[in-house]
Amino acid sequence: MILVLNVGSTSVKYELFDGQMSVAEGAVTNVGEGETVISQTVGGETAEEETDIADHTAAIEAVLSRLTGEDAVALEEPGEIEAVGHRVVHGGPLSEPQLIDSAVVKTIERYASIAPLHNPANLRGIEGAEAALPDLPHVAVFDTAFHETMPPKAYRYGLPNEYYKDHRIRRYGFHGISHEYVGEEAASMLDQPFSESTLITCHLGGGCSVAAIENGRSVDTSMGFSPLEGLLMATRAGDLDPAVVQYLVDEVGMDLDRVFDVLNHESGFAGLSGVSDDLREVLEAAGAGDERAELAVDVFVYRIVKYVGAYAAVLGDVDGLVFTAGIGENAPTIRKRVCTAPGLGTELDDEANRAAIGERAIVSTADAEIPVLVVPTDEELMIARETARVADTA
Repeated sequence: MILVLNVGSTSVKYELFDGQMSVAEGAVTNVGEGETVISQTVGGETAEEETDIADHTAAIEAVLSRLTGEDAVALEEPGEIEAVGHRVVHGGPLSEPQLIDSAVVKTIERYASIAPLHNPANLRGIEGAEAALPDLPHVAVFDTAFHETMPPKAYRYGLPNEYYKDHRIRRYGFHGISHEYVGEEAASMLDQPFSESTLITCHLGGGCSVAAIENGRSVDTSMGFSPLEGLLMATRAGDLDPAVVQYLVDEVGMDLDRVFDVLNHESGFAGLSGVSDDLREVLEAAGAGDERAELAVDVFVYRIVKYVGAYAAVLGDVDGLVFTAGIGENAPTIRKRVCTAPGLGTELDDEANRAAIGERAIVSTADAEIPVLVVPTDEELMIARETARVADTA
């Protein structure tokens, strides 16, 4: 069995796989903050308890205890786990999943300042899991890896060459695990090999990105050096003239830490609307006539349309436009507003679009120039597959 861990700054999400089948999943929340909640679902039954867990090592020990507890049917003992897969957001130059060793840890540490919301927590999860399960192979699966196939014309910035050569300042892209998974699933739904498919995939959730996939390989994506570039997101600003940063420092009197706190945590459709970082609440407010909320939705949709249109131009013939993640899978209104933009060649079947909530579906009309698909993402399954593959060759 493969245990998949997705570790945040105060949380540990986990899922246990037996081959391709999920047998248990759960989460530990509020780690180190008191009133920790542990929830686990096995066989459709969810159990929850409150406790106090001080750190990620203790959280992972609690996960193992729950998986092997008297009420669990997932595991009889931890020894049934064959390998542990870790989601890591930024892998820098690492273009494949890696068996974790000191060199891999150093690379994750090196890129922690670029993904400050993720890599430090990922490292704490690795440390805790290795302490709890020291004899197992641990595999890092990177959000950036799928985008390592981008050509230089897509990943280079217009900076002097030494900043790339000496400091690796370039566009990396993120959400790669999700883009690759839904790309493969969409190709299957279209009855064609992924390696021969040209797709535009839209991962729309709390974080948002669009990827251009040509013959199964990422050739461009909207996120860049960090997960801050690109689309408007829940609390992230997305594309921004860097001169704004200097203006906020020089004229508004903010320090850099405060500027980037605003850009990462107080912007996006939460900042624009003043309503919420939950798009459902923003849409509700917009429907009730809130002008700021409607502007936030307009900007969100407009950015998606710009990127989809740009990638359609880059790719030429497109086999499908794919929506995934929390918003992409569950917001028919957003899909419709994107797909009714002129010039995209997309035409939705309104009934199919309204009905597609969190499930696989083709939601375009039969004669649409570009098929539109909804594909629920499953990053944990993708991580489990890659972990099994790497662990088998270790």
